[in-house]
Amino acid sequence: MKVTDVRDVPFGEWSSTVLTLRDEGYSYFDWLTAVDQTDALQTEHEAAVAGFDIVCHLIRVAGAGGPGRLESVLLRTRAPEGLPVPSITGVFHGAAWHERETHEMFGVDFDGFDDGTGLGLRPLLLPDGFVGTPLRKSFVLAARASKPWPGAKEPGEGHGEGSPGRRRVQAPGVPGPEWGPR
Repeated sequence: MKVTDVRDVPFGEWSSTVLTLRDEGYSYFDWLTAVDQTDALQTEHEAAVAGFDIVCHLIRVAGAGGPGRLESVLLRTRAPEGLPVPSITGVFHGAAWHERETHEMFGVDFDGFDDGTGLGLRPLLLPDGFVGTPLRKSFVLAARASKPWPGAKEPGEGHGEGSPGRRRVQAPGVPGPEWGPR
């Protein structure tokens, strides 16, 4: 049985909460990512700040409450757009890959990022020269470029009315157009 505790963490307590949980036994870093909430609207029930939800999943490895029981915690904080998120690479070295990916795909900066190379946050997955942050809601997908074919599109097209056309092929089991009530 898997038990996952979901906790919302104030932005200013992000890295200290991760450190505290690691010390409490949540010593397996599973993953970290972001969710674009830049279009969040403030409602009368919550003071939602537009930005990015930074989400981290940790698992308690030792003393998880008995055989077959796995405890995990899902941490979530809202990072206002433009503010760097405190890096957790000092707590979990494995978070470096995830923070680089989140930086590249969402444009979220991580303050204090250190993966041991001294190169800082840099591209991880996208090709050289790629411009943009493809997992943001505001990212406009490139339209498929269509280039006209230099010749006829189908046999018989573009060469006059009398030229032969391609024979229409029906999938097996599909009745022809002449079938059915009239």
